[in-house]
Amino acid sequence: MNRYAIFHKPESNFAYAATKNTLTLILRVAADDKFDQVEILYNNKYDFTKKRYACKMRYVASDGIFGYYRADITLPDARFAYIFRITENGKIFYYSEEGLSEEYRFDVAYYTFFQFPFINTADVMQVVDWTKSAVFYQIFVERFARGDFEKDDKYINTPWDGKIDRYSFTGGDLDGITDKLSYLSGLGITALYLTPIFSSDSNHKYSIKNYVKVDPHFGNNEKLKRLLCAAHDKNIKIIIDTVFNHCDSDHEIFRDVEEKGRASKYYEWFIIDGDFPDRKRGNYACFADCKHMPKWNTNNPEVRRYLIDIALEYLSMGFDGLRLDVADEVSHEMWRQLRREVKEKFPEALIIGEIWHNNEHWLRGDQLDGVMNYKLQKILADYFGKVPVSAEDAANRMNGLLIANTGMANAMALNFLDNHDTPRFFRTAGGNTDKLLCALSAMVMFPGMPCVFYGTELPLDGAGDPDCRKTFDWSFKNQSETYRERFQAILGLKKQTALSGTDAEITAENGLLKITRKEDGESVAAYFNTSGKAKPVVIDGEILFALNCKDNRILNDGTLVVKNKNH
Repeated sequence: MNRYAIFHKPESNFAYAATKNTLTLILRVAADDKFDQVEILYNNKYDFTKKRYACKMRYVASDGIFGYYRADITLPDARFAYIFRITENGKIFYYSEEGLSEEYRFDVAYYTFFQFPFINTADVMQVVDWTKSAVFYQIFVERFARGDFEKDDKYINTPWDGKIDRYSFTGGDLDGITDKLSYLSGLGITALYLTPIFSSDSNHKYSIKNYVKVDPHFGNNEKLKRLLCAAHDKNIKIIIDTVFNHCDSDHEIFRDVEEKGRASKYYEWFIIDGDFPDRKRGNYACFADCKHMPKWNTNNPEVRRYLIDIALEYLSMGFDGLRLDVADEVSHEMWRQLRREVKEKFPEALIIGEIWHNNEHWLRGDQLDGVMNYKLQKILADYFGKVPVSAEDAANRMNGLLIANTGMANAMALNFLDNHDTPRFFRTAGGNTDKLLCALSAMVMFPGMPCVFYGTELPLDGAGDPDCRKTFDWSFKNQSETYRERFQAILGLKKQTALSGTDAEITAENGLLKITRKEDGESVAAYFNTSGKAKPVVIDGEILFALNCKDNRILNDGTLVVKNKNH
Protein backbone atom coordinates (compact mmCIF):
# COMPACT_ATOMS: atom_id res chain seq x y z
CA MET A 1 0.00 0.00 0.00
CA ASN A 2 1.24 3.43 -0.97
CA ARG A 3 -0.06 5.41 2.00
CA TYR A 4 1.16 8.69 0.53
CA ALA A 5 -1.24 8.37 -2.41
CA ILE A 6 -4.36 8.04 -0.25
CA PHE A 7 -6.36 11.24 -0.24
CA HIS A 8 -9.84 12.58 0.38
CA LYS A 9 -11.18 16.10 0.92
CA PRO A 10 -14.73 16.94 2.08
CA GLU A 11 -16.80 19.45 0.12
CA SER A 12 -14.71 19.17 -3.03
CA ASN A 13 -14.72 17.08 -6.20
CA PHE A 14 -14.02 14.16 -3.81
CA ALA A 15 -17.15 14.76 -1.71
CA TYR A 16 -20.16 16.65 -2.98
CA ALA A 17 -23.92 16.65 -2.73
CA ALA A 18 -25.45 15.41 -5.96
CA THR A 19 -28.98 15.95 -4.63
CA LYS A 20 -30.52 17.18 -1.40
CA ASN A 21 -30.01 13.75 0.17
CA THR A 22 -27.33 12.05 -1.94
CA LEU A 23 -23.58 12.34 -1.47
CA THR A 24 -20.91 11.28 -3.94
CA LEU A 25 -17.71 10.26 -2.17
CA ILE A 26 -14.38 9.45 -3.83
CA LEU A 27 -11.19 8.06 -2.27
CA ARG A 28 -7.92 8.43 -4.15
CA VAL A 29 -5.28 5.68 -3.94
CA ALA A 30 -2.20 4.69 -5.92
CA ALA A 31 -3.09 3.37 -9.38
CA ASP A 32 -1.54 -0.03 -8.71
CA ASP A 33 -3.17 -0.46 -5.29
CA LYS A 34 -6.20 -2.72 -5.67
CA PHE A 35 -7.51 -3.57 -2.22
CA ASP A 36 -9.60 -6.50 -0.99
CA GLN A 37 -12.29 -4.01 -0.05
CA VAL A 38 -12.81 -0.30 0.53
CA GLU A 39 -15.80 0.79 2.61
CA ILE A 40 -17.33 3.94 3.97
CA LEU A 41 -18.40 3.78 7.60
CA TYR A 42 -21.05 6.44 8.13
CA ASN A 43 -23.97 7.77 10.13
CA ASN A 44 -25.58 10.94 11.38
CA LYS A 45 -22.67 12.88 12.85
CA TYR A 46 -24.35 12.95 16.27
CA ASP A 47 -24.79 9.16 16.36
CA PHE A 48 -21.55 8.08 14.68
CA THR A 49 -19.80 7.13 17.93
CA LYS A 50 -22.64 4.73 18.84
CA LYS A 51 -23.45 3.09 15.53
CA ARG A 52 -22.17 3.04 11.97
CA TYR A 53 -23.38 1.72 8.64
CA ALA A 54 -21.06 0.30 5.98
CA CYS A 55 -21.15 1.00 2.25
CA LYS A 56 -18.80 -0.73 -0.19
CA MET A 57 -16.99 1.51 -2.64
CA ARG A 58 -16.25 0.46 -6.20
CA TYR A 59 -13.06 1.04 -8.14
CA VAL A 60 -14.17 3.35 -10.95
CA ALA A 61 -11.16 4.85 -12.68
CA SER A 62 -7.41 5.27 -13.03
CA ASP A 63 -5.51 8.21 -14.45
CA GLY A 64 -2.27 6.21 -14.62
CA ILE A 65 -0.88 7.66 -11.40
CA PHE A 66 -3.84 7.35 -9.05
CA GLY A 67 -6.84 5.08 -8.81
CA TYR A 68 -10.26 6.12 -7.53
CA TYR A 69 -12.92 4.39 -5.46
CA ARG A 70 -16.42 5.83 -5.47
CA ALA A 71 -19.75 5.45 -3.68
CA ASP A 72 -23.05 7.32 -3.95
CA ILE A 73 -24.91 7.28 -0.66
CA THR A 74 -28.52 8.28 -0.13
CA LEU A 75 -28.87 9.68 3.37
CA PRO A 76 -31.81 9.50 5.76
CA ASP A 77 -30.21 12.44 7.58
CA ALA A 78 -28.30 15.27 5.86
CA ARG A 79 -25.89 15.71 8.81
CA PHE A 80 -23.27 13.22 7.70
CA ALA A 81 -20.10 11.79 9.27
CA TYR A 82 -17.85 9.14 7.78
CA ILE A 83 -14.44 7.47 7.64
CA PHE A 84 -12.95 4.93 5.25
CA ARG A 85 -12.11 1.32 6.08
CA ILE A 86 -9.56 -0.31 3.78
CA THR A 87 -8.87 -4.03 3.76
CA GLU A 88 -5.59 -5.19 2.23
CA ASN A 89 -4.55 -8.86 2.38
CA GLY A 90 -6.98 -9.36 5.21
CA LYS A 91 -5.57 -6.49 7.27
CA ILE A 92 -7.78 -3.50 8.14
CA PHE A 93 -6.77 0.17 7.97
CA TYR A 94 -8.79 3.29 8.70
CA TYR A 95 -8.56 6.64 6.96
CA SER A 96 -9.90 9.77 8.67
CA GLU A 97 -8.99 13.44 9.03
CA GLU A 98 -5.91 12.30 10.97
CA GLY A 99 -4.76 10.17 8.05
CA LEU A 100 -4.18 6.43 7.76
CA SER A 101 -4.10 4.25 10.89
CA GLU A 102 -4.35 0.61 11.89
CA GLU A 103 -6.57 1.42 14.88
CA TYR A 104 -9.38 3.91 15.24
CA ARG A 105 -11.12 5.18 18.38
CA PHE A 106 -14.80 5.39 17.57
CA ASP A 107 -15.64 6.68 21.05
CA VAL A 108 -13.95 10.02 20.29
CA ALA A 109 -14.54 9.98 16.51
CA TYR A 110 -16.17 13.42 16.65
CA TYR A 111 -12.63 14.84 16.70
CA THR A 112 -11.41 13.12 13.55
CA PHE A 113 -14.18 11.82 11.28
CA PHE A 114 -14.79 13.45 7.92
CA GLN A 115 -18.08 15.28 7.81
CA PHE A 116 -20.59 16.89 5.54
CA PRO A 117 -22.23 18.91 8.33
CA PHE A 118 -25.49 19.58 6.49
CA ILE A 119 -26.69 19.42 2.90
CA ASN A 120 -28.21 22.82 2.26
CA THR A 121 -30.30 22.69 -0.89
CA ALA A 122 -29.16 26.20 -1.85
CA ASP A 123 -25.63 24.82 -2.18
CA VAL A 124 -26.53 21.82 -4.37
CA MET A 125 -25.53 22.47 -7.98
CA GLN A 126 -28.50 21.75 -10.24
CA VAL A 127 -28.09 20.29 -13.72
CA VAL A 128 -30.11 22.33 -16.21
CA ASP A 129 -32.65 19.77 -17.33
CA TRP A 130 -32.62 20.43 -21.07
CA THR A 131 -28.86 19.96 -21.26
CA LYS A 132 -29.15 16.20 -20.64
CA SER A 133 -30.14 15.56 -24.25
CA ALA A 134 -28.63 18.67 -25.87
CA VAL A 135 -26.68 18.45 -29.12
CA PHE A 136 -25.08 21.84 -29.84
CA TYR A 137 -24.05 23.44 -33.12
CA GLN A 138 -21.72 26.45 -32.99
CA ILE A 139 -22.32 29.15 -35.61
CA PHE A 140 -19.83 31.86 -36.49
CA VAL A 141 -22.61 34.14 -37.67
CA GLU A 142 -20.72 36.04 -40.38
CA ARG A 143 -19.85 32.82 -42.24
CA PHE A 144 -22.82 30.45 -41.87
CA ALA A 145 -25.52 31.70 -44.22
CA ARG A 146 -26.88 34.90 -45.75
CA GLY A 147 -30.65 35.28 -45.71
CA ASP A 148 -31.18 39.02 -46.19
CA PHE A 149 -30.33 40.08 -49.75
CA GLU A 150 -31.98 43.49 -49.45
CA LYS A 151 -29.73 44.90 -46.72
CA ASP A 152 -27.02 47.48 -47.38
CA ASP A 153 -24.14 45.17 -48.28
CA LYS A 154 -21.49 47.71 -49.19
CA TYR A 155 -19.47 46.42 -46.21
CA ILE A 156 -19.01 43.01 -47.92
CA ASN A 157 -15.47 42.78 -49.28
CA THR A 158 -15.12 39.06 -49.96
CA PRO A 159 -17.23 36.77 -52.18
CA TRP A 160 -19.04 33.99 -50.31
CA ASP A 161 -16.68 31.39 -51.75
CA GLY A 162 -13.64 33.68 -51.68
CA LYS A 163 -10.42 33.39 -49.68
CA ILE A 164 -10.90 34.46 -46.07
CA ASP A 165 -8.56 36.75 -44.17
CA ARG A 166 -8.86 38.48 -40.79
CA TYR A 167 -10.73 41.43 -42.27
CA SER A 168 -13.13 39.58 -44.56
CA PHE A 169 -16.84 40.34 -44.58
CA THR A 170 -18.93 37.83 -46.53
CA GLY A 171 -22.52 38.66 -45.55
CA GLY A 172 -23.73 35.99 -43.13
CA ASP A 173 -26.64 37.16 -40.95
CA LEU A 174 -29.47 36.19 -38.60
CA ASP A 175 -31.97 35.63 -41.40
CA GLY A 176 -29.57 33.07 -42.81
CA ILE A 177 -29.71 31.12 -39.56
CA THR A 178 -33.49 31.38 -39.37
CA ASP A 179 -33.79 30.05 -42.92
CA LYS A 180 -31.63 27.01 -42.05
CA LEU A 181 -33.34 25.94 -38.82
CA SER A 182 -35.14 23.03 -40.51
CA TYR A 183 -31.83 21.86 -41.93
CA LEU A 184 -30.22 22.00 -38.49
CA SER A 185 -33.12 20.20 -36.84
CA GLY A 186 -32.82 17.48 -39.48
CA LEU A 187 -29.17 16.99 -38.54
CA GLY A 188 -30.25 16.26 -34.96
CA ILE A 189 -29.28 19.66 -33.54
CA THR A 190 -31.22 20.74 -30.44
CA ALA A 191 -29.21 23.82 -29.37
CA LEU A 192 -27.23 26.61 -31.05
CA TYR A 193 -24.24 28.52 -29.73
CA LEU A 194 -23.93 31.83 -31.59
CA THR A 195 -20.80 33.97 -31.62
CA PRO A 196 -21.50 37.66 -30.74
CA ILE A 197 -24.15 39.48 -32.78
CA PHE A 198 -24.21 42.99 -31.29
CA SER A 199 -22.89 46.28 -32.65
CA SER A 200 -19.21 46.06 -33.65
CA ASP A 201 -16.91 47.03 -36.51
CA SER A 202 -15.26 43.61 -36.62
CA ASN A 203 -16.46 40.51 -38.48
CA HIS A 204 -16.32 38.43 -35.29
CA LYS A 205 -18.14 41.05 -33.14
CA TYR A 206 -16.07 40.38 -30.00
CA SER A 207 -15.22 44.09 -29.92
CA ILE A 208 -18.63 45.37 -28.90
CA LYS A 209 -19.71 49.01 -29.09
CA ASN A 210 -23.35 48.50 -28.07
CA TYR A 211 -24.33 45.42 -26.07
CA VAL A 212 -28.05 45.34 -26.85
CA LYS A 213 -28.31 46.59 -30.45
CA VAL A 214 -27.95 43.88 -33.09
CA ASP A 215 -25.25 44.81 -35.58
CA PRO A 216 -26.78 45.95 -38.92
CA HIS A 217 -24.51 43.50 -40.75
CA PHE A 218 -26.53 40.75 -39.09
CA GLY A 219 -29.96 42.38 -39.06
CA ASN A 220 -31.80 44.11 -36.23
CA ASN A 221 -33.50 43.28 -32.95
CA GLU A 222 -36.73 42.32 -34.70
CA LYS A 223 -34.86 39.77 -36.82
CA LEU A 224 -33.26 38.42 -33.64
CA LYS A 225 -36.71 38.03 -32.08
CA ARG A 226 -37.86 36.19 -35.21
CA LEU A 227 -34.89 33.83 -34.99
CA LEU A 228 -35.44 33.06 -31.31
CA CYS A 229 -39.15 32.40 -31.77
CA ALA A 230 -38.59 30.20 -34.83
CA ALA A 231 -35.88 28.20 -33.06
CA HIS A 232 -38.03 27.66 -29.99
CA ASP A 233 -40.91 26.55 -32.23
CA LYS A 234 -38.58 23.78 -33.40
CA ASN A 235 -37.47 23.00 -29.82
CA ILE A 236 -34.00 24.41 -30.48
CA LYS A 237 -32.33 26.35 -27.66
CA ILE A 238 -29.93 29.23 -28.34
CA ILE A 239 -27.09 30.48 -26.15
CA ILE A 240 -25.28 33.72 -26.96
CA ASP A 241 -21.57 34.51 -26.76
CA THR A 242 -21.40 37.17 -24.03
CA VAL A 243 -18.35 39.44 -23.93
CA PHE A 244 -17.93 40.89 -20.45
CA ASN A 245 -14.14 40.87 -20.20
CA HIS A 246 -13.74 43.81 -22.59
CA CYS A 247 -15.52 46.12 -25.00
CA ASP A 248 -14.56 48.16 -28.06
CA SER A 249 -12.53 51.33 -27.57
CA ASP A 250 -15.33 53.17 -29.35
CA HIS A 251 -17.86 52.13 -26.72
CA GLU A 252 -19.46 55.33 -25.41
CA ILE A 253 -18.33 54.68 -21.84
CA PHE A 254 -14.67 54.27 -22.79
CA ARG A 255 -14.91 57.32 -25.05
CA ASP A 256 -16.17 59.33 -22.07
CA VAL A 257 -13.07 58.32 -20.10
CA GLU A 258 -10.82 59.18 -23.05
CA GLU A 259 -12.36 62.67 -23.14
CA LYS A 260 -12.52 63.44 -19.42
CA GLY A 261 -9.84 61.22 -17.84
CA ARG A 262 -10.05 61.00 -14.07
CA ALA A 263 -12.92 63.50 -14.15
CA SER A 264 -15.12 60.92 -15.87
CA LYS A 265 -17.54 59.08 -13.58
CA TYR A 266 -16.50 55.96 -15.48
CA TYR A 267 -12.75 56.27 -14.88
CA GLU A 268 -12.74 53.39 -12.37
CA TRP A 269 -14.71 51.23 -14.79
CA PHE A 270 -11.41 50.42 -16.54
CA ILE A 271 -7.89 49.67 -15.31
CA ILE A 272 -5.77 52.65 -16.36
CA ASP A 273 -2.19 53.64 -15.57
CA GLY A 274 -2.32 57.44 -15.68
CA ASP A 275 -4.83 60.26 -15.84
CA PHE A 276 -6.11 59.43 -19.32
CA PRO A 277 -6.18 56.24 -21.40
CA ASP A 278 -3.84 56.57 -24.36
CA ARG A 279 -4.48 54.24 -27.30
CA LYS A 280 -0.97 54.70 -28.68
CA ARG A 281 0.71 53.90 -25.36
CA GLY A 282 -1.84 51.28 -24.42
CA ASN A 283 -1.62 52.32 -20.75
CA TYR A 284 -4.72 50.36 -19.78
CA ALA A 285 -5.63 46.72 -19.37
CA CYS A 286 -7.06 45.18 -22.51
CA PHE A 287 -7.82 41.83 -24.10
CA ALA A 288 -4.55 40.17 -25.16
CA ASP A 289 -2.52 42.99 -26.78
CA CYS A 290 -5.53 44.48 -28.56
CA LYS A 291 -5.60 48.15 -27.60
CA HIS A 292 -8.99 48.53 -29.28
CA MET A 293 -10.47 46.15 -26.70
CA PRO A 294 -10.12 47.79 -23.24
CA LYS A 295 -10.82 45.52 -20.29
CA TRP A 296 -13.73 46.17 -17.94
CA ASN A 297 -12.79 46.49 -14.26
CA THR A 298 -15.16 43.84 -12.89
CA ASN A 299 -13.74 44.43 -9.40
CA ASN A 300 -15.93 47.55 -9.48
CA PRO A 301 -19.52 46.87 -8.29
CA GLU A 302 -20.88 49.50 -10.70
CA VAL A 303 -19.35 47.63 -13.63
CA ARG A 304 -20.76 44.35 -12.38
CA ARG A 305 -24.21 45.93 -12.13
CA TYR A 306 -23.98 47.31 -15.67
CA LEU A 307 -22.86 44.00 -17.21
CA ILE A 308 -25.19 41.74 -15.22
CA ASP A 309 -28.15 43.88 -16.26
CA ILE A 310 -27.10 43.21 -19.86
CA ALA A 311 -26.97 39.46 -19.19
CA LEU A 312 -30.45 39.56 -17.72
CA GLU A 313 -31.66 41.51 -20.75
CA TYR A 314 -30.26 38.83 -23.09
CA LEU A 315 -32.21 36.16 -21.23
CA SER A 316 -35.32 38.36 -21.27
CA MET A 317 -34.93 38.60 -25.05
CA GLY A 318 -35.34 34.83 -25.17
CA PHE A 319 -31.81 33.44 -25.15
CA ASP A 320 -31.52 30.17 -23.24
CA GLY A 321 -28.05 30.70 -21.85
CA LEU A 322 -24.76 32.57 -21.90
CA ARG A 323 -21.35 31.56 -23.19
CA LEU A 324 -18.96 33.81 -21.26
CA ASP A 325 -15.95 34.92 -23.29
CA VAL A 326 -12.51 34.97 -21.59
CA ALA A 327 -14.21 33.89 -18.36
CA ASP A 328 -10.97 33.22 -16.47
CA GLU A 329 -9.85 36.87 -16.67
CA VAL A 330 -13.04 38.22 -15.11
CA SER A 331 -13.37 38.52 -11.32
CA HIS A 332 -14.83 35.55 -9.47
CA GLU A 333 -17.14 37.96 -7.66
CA MET A 334 -18.59 39.02 -11.02
CA TRP A 335 -19.51 35.44 -11.86
CA ARG A 336 -20.84 34.72 -8.36
CA GLN A 337 -23.14 37.72 -8.52
CA LEU A 338 -24.17 36.98 -12.10
CA ARG A 339 -25.04 33.38 -11.23
CA ARG A 340 -27.14 34.37 -8.24
CA GLU A 341 -29.17 36.86 -10.22
CA VAL A 342 -29.49 34.77 -13.38
CA LYS A 343 -30.56 31.60 -11.59
CA GLU A 344 -33.07 33.49 -9.45
CA LYS A 345 -34.91 34.80 -12.52
CA PHE A 346 -34.00 32.16 -15.14
CA PRO A 347 -33.26 28.86 -13.34
CA GLU A 348 -33.08 26.92 -16.63
CA ALA A 349 -30.54 29.31 -18.19
CA LEU A 350 -27.18 27.68 -18.97
CA ILE A 351 -23.95 29.46 -17.97
CA ILE A 352 -20.87 28.26 -19.89
CA GLY A 353 -17.40 29.77 -19.52
CA GLU A 354 -14.46 29.90 -21.92
CA ILE A 355 -11.61 28.49 -19.84
CA TRP A 356 -8.77 26.68 -21.62
CA HIS A 357 -6.87 25.44 -18.55
CA ASN A 358 -7.66 24.03 -15.10
CA ASN A 359 -11.19 25.11 -14.32
CA GLU A 360 -12.30 23.57 -11.02
CA HIS A 361 -12.27 26.97 -9.25
CA TRP A 362 -15.22 28.09 -11.40
CA LEU A 363 -17.19 24.84 -11.14
CA ARG A 364 -18.12 24.51 -7.49
CA GLY A 365 -21.72 25.54 -8.02
CA ASP A 366 -21.30 29.23 -7.20
CA GLN A 367 -20.13 30.55 -10.59
CA LEU A 368 -20.41 28.58 -13.85
CA ASP A 369 -22.53 25.58 -14.82
CA GLY A 370 -19.83 24.24 -17.14
CA VAL A 371 -16.92 25.17 -19.35
CA MET A 372 -15.88 24.74 -22.93
CA ASN A 373 -14.03 21.46 -22.64
CA TYR A 374 -10.62 22.31 -24.09
CA LYS A 375 -9.05 19.56 -21.98
CA LEU A 376 -11.13 16.92 -23.76
CA GLN A 377 -10.48 18.51 -27.14
CA LYS A 378 -6.72 18.17 -26.61
CA ILE A 379 -7.08 14.50 -25.62
CA LEU A 380 -9.15 13.76 -28.73
CA ALA A 381 -6.74 15.70 -30.94
CA ASP A 382 -3.84 13.67 -29.55
CA TYR A 383 -5.58 10.29 -29.80
CA PHE A 384 -7.19 10.73 -33.21
CA GLY A 385 -4.55 13.04 -34.69
CA LYS A 386 -1.95 12.29 -37.33
CA VAL A 387 0.37 10.58 -34.82
CA PRO A 388 -2.00 9.21 -32.16
CA VAL A 389 -1.09 8.53 -28.54
CA SER A 390 -1.93 5.17 -26.99
CA ALA A 391 -5.40 4.08 -25.89
CA GLU A 392 -4.10 3.73 -22.35
CA ASP A 393 -2.83 7.31 -22.31
CA ALA A 394 -6.13 8.63 -23.68
CA ALA A 395 -8.14 6.63 -21.12
CA ASN A 396 -5.97 7.83 -18.23
CA ARG A 397 -6.31 11.46 -19.25
CA MET A 398 -10.06 11.19 -19.77
CA ASN A 399 -10.48 9.66 -16.32
CA GLY A 400 -8.37 12.40 -14.76
CA LEU A 401 -10.56 14.98 -16.48
CA LEU A 402 -13.77 13.48 -15.08
CA ILE A 403 -12.38 13.12 -11.55
CA ALA A 404 -11.26 16.77 -11.47
CA ASN A 405 -14.84 18.05 -11.30
CA THR A 406 -18.23 17.09 -9.90
CA GLY A 407 -20.68 15.00 -11.88
CA MET A 408 -22.94 18.02 -12.30
CA ALA A 409 -20.17 20.13 -13.85
CA ASN A 410 -19.18 17.22 -16.12
CA ALA A 411 -22.80 16.91 -17.25
CA MET A 412 -22.81 20.55 -18.40
CA ALA A 413 -19.39 20.66 -20.04
CA LEU A 414 -19.53 21.83 -23.65
CA ASN A 415 -17.54 19.17 -25.52
CA PHE A 416 -16.18 19.97 -28.98
CA LEU A 417 -13.61 18.92 -31.56
CA ASP A 418 -12.93 22.42 -32.87
CA ASN A 419 -14.26 25.97 -32.84
CA HIS A 420 -13.56 29.46 -34.17
CA ASP A 421 -10.25 29.67 -32.25
CA THR A 422 -8.73 26.30 -33.26
CA PRO A 423 -7.79 24.45 -36.44
CA ARG A 424 -10.59 22.40 -37.94
CA PHE A 425 -10.45 18.84 -36.65
CA PHE A 426 -10.49 17.61 -40.24
CA ARG A 427 -7.08 19.29 -40.55
CA THR A 428 -5.95 17.82 -37.21
CA ALA A 429 -6.93 14.36 -38.50
CA GLY A 430 -4.83 14.84 -41.63
CA GLY A 431 -7.87 15.02 -43.90
CA ASN A 432 -9.00 11.54 -42.80
CA THR A 433 -12.81 11.49 -42.51
CA ASP A 434 -12.73 8.16 -40.66
CA LYS A 435 -10.58 9.65 -37.93
CA LEU A 436 -12.90 12.65 -37.79
CA LEU A 437 -15.97 10.43 -37.39
CA CYS A 438 -14.23 8.32 -34.74
CA ALA A 439 -13.38 11.47 -32.80
CA LEU A 440 -16.95 12.72 -33.18
CA SER A 441 -18.21 9.40 -31.77
CA ALA A 442 -15.87 9.65 -28.78
CA MET A 443 -16.94 13.24 -28.15
CA VAL A 444 -20.62 12.26 -28.17
CA MET A 445 -19.94 9.27 -25.90
CA PHE A 446 -18.08 11.37 -23.33
CA PRO A 447 -20.18 12.85 -20.48
CA GLY A 448 -21.36 16.36 -21.27
CA MET A 449 -22.98 18.22 -24.15
CA PRO A 450 -21.58 17.54 -27.65
CA CYS A 451 -21.07 20.62 -29.81
CA VAL A 452 -20.16 20.55 -33.50
CA PHE A 453 -18.69 23.55 -35.29
CA TYR A 454 -20.64 24.66 -38.36
CA GLY A 455 -19.44 22.89 -41.50
CA THR A 456 -18.12 19.77 -39.76
CA GLU A 457 -20.90 17.88 -41.54
CA LEU A 458 -19.35 18.72 -44.95
CA PRO A 459 -16.53 18.53 -43.65
CA LEU A 460 -14.89 21.95 -43.83
CA ASP A 461 -11.10 22.06 -43.71
CA GLY A 462 -9.01 24.83 -42.20
CA ALA A 463 -6.02 25.79 -40.11
CA GLY A 464 -6.28 28.23 -37.21
CA ASP A 465 -7.97 31.63 -37.20
CA PRO A 466 -8.97 32.93 -39.74
CA ASP A 467 -8.77 29.81 -41.92
CA CYS A 468 -11.11 27.89 -39.60
CA ARG A 469 -13.78 30.56 -40.18
CA LYS A 470 -14.52 29.84 -43.83
CA THR A 471 -18.00 30.20 -45.25
CA PHE A 472 -20.40 27.25 -45.33
CA ASP A 473 -20.64 25.58 -48.73
CA TRP A 474 -24.39 25.34 -49.30
CA SER A 475 -23.85 23.57 -52.63
CA PHE A 476 -22.69 20.48 -50.69
CA LYS A 477 -20.67 19.62 -53.80
CA ASN A 478 -17.84 18.02 -51.82
CA GLN A 479 -20.03 16.25 -49.27
CA SER A 480 -20.19 12.45 -49.42
CA GLU A 481 -23.65 11.03 -48.77
CA THR A 482 -22.08 8.21 -46.76
CA TYR A 483 -20.18 10.67 -44.60
CA ARG A 484 -23.34 12.74 -43.98
CA GLU A 485 -25.33 9.64 -42.99
CA ARG A 486 -22.62 8.55 -40.57
CA PHE A 487 -22.39 12.06 -39.13
CA GLN A 488 -26.12 12.11 -38.40
CA ALA A 489 -26.07 8.60 -36.97
CA ILE A 490 -23.33 9.58 -34.52
CA LEU A 491 -25.22 12.65 -33.31
CA GLY A 492 -28.26 10.39 -32.92
CA LEU A 493 -26.40 8.36 -30.29
CA LYS A 494 -27.11 11.16 -27.82
CA LYS A 495 -30.75 10.01 -27.79
CA GLN A 496 -29.75 6.83 -25.95
CA THR A 497 -30.83 6.88 -22.30
CA ALA A 498 -27.38 5.67 -21.25
CA LEU A 499 -25.85 8.93 -22.49
CA SER A 500 -28.15 11.20 -20.49
CA GLY A 501 -26.25 10.94 -17.18
CA THR A 502 -22.59 11.19 -16.18
CA ASP A 503 -21.73 7.61 -15.22
CA ALA A 504 -18.78 6.63 -17.43
CA GLU A 505 -16.23 3.83 -17.35
CA ILE A 506 -13.20 4.54 -19.53
CA THR A 507 -10.54 1.88 -20.06
CA ALA A 508 -7.98 0.60 -22.53
CA GLU A 509 -8.49 -3.01 -23.60
CA ASN A 510 -6.25 -4.85 -26.09
CA GLY A 511 -5.10 -1.57 -27.60
CA LEU A 512 -8.67 -0.25 -27.89
CA LEU A 513 -10.04 2.80 -26.13
CA LYS A 514 -13.38 1.85 -24.55
CA ILE A 515 -16.00 4.26 -23.21
CA THR A 516 -19.02 2.76 -21.43
CA ARG A 517 -22.02 4.82 -20.37
CA LYS A 518 -24.78 3.61 -18.04
CA GLU A 519 -28.04 5.17 -16.93
CA ASP A 520 -31.42 3.83 -15.75
CA GLY A 521 -30.57 0.21 -16.49
CA GLU A 522 -29.23 0.89 -19.99
CA SER A 523 -25.61 0.43 -21.01
CA VAL A 524 -23.86 1.57 -24.22
CA ALA A 525 -20.20 0.81 -24.94
CA ALA A 526 -18.01 2.32 -27.66
CA TYR A 527 -14.66 0.93 -28.85
CA PHE A 528 -12.07 2.95 -30.78
CA ASN A 529 -9.03 1.71 -32.68
CA THR A 530 -6.14 3.93 -33.82
CA SER A 531 -3.44 1.29 -33.26
CA GLY A 532 -2.77 0.58 -36.94
CA LYS A 533 -3.81 -3.06 -36.48
CA ALA A 534 -7.18 -4.82 -36.61
CA LYS A 535 -8.46 -5.65 -33.12
CA PRO A 536 -11.03 -8.33 -32.21
CA VAL A 537 -13.98 -7.44 -30.01
CA VAL A 538 -16.77 -9.49 -28.41
CA ILE A 539 -20.20 -8.15 -29.40
CA ASP A 540 -22.95 -8.78 -26.87
CA GLY A 541 -25.86 -6.62 -27.85
CA GLU A 542 -27.31 -4.33 -30.51
CA ILE A 543 -24.87 -2.52 -32.80
CA LEU A 544 -25.80 1.18 -32.83
CA PHE A 545 -22.95 2.38 -35.05
CA ALA A 546 -20.02 0.74 -36.81
CA LEU A 547 -17.20 2.22 -38.87
CA ASN A 548 -14.42 0.08 -40.38
CA CYS A 549 -15.59 -3.10 -38.69
CA LYS A 550 -15.39 -6.59 -40.21
CA ASP A 551 -15.84 -10.10 -38.81
CA ASN A 552 -16.02 -8.94 -35.17
CA ARG A 553 -12.84 -6.94 -35.66
CA ILE A 554 -12.35 -3.19 -35.54
CA LEU A 555 -9.97 -2.07 -38.26
CA ASN A 556 -7.63 0.90 -38.00
CA ASP A 557 -9.44 4.22 -37.61
CA GLY A 558 -12.59 2.35 -36.74
CA THR A 559 -15.21 2.46 -34.02
CA LEU A 560 -18.01 0.23 -32.78
CA VAL A 561 -20.87 1.37 -30.55
CA VAL A 562 -22.99 -1.35 -28.92
CA LYS A 563 -26.03 -1.28 -26.63
CA ASN A 564 -25.38 -4.13 -24.24
CA LYS A 565 -28.02 -6.75 -23.52
CA ASN A 566 -27.49 -6.77 -19.78
CA HIS A 567 -26.62 -3.99 -17.35
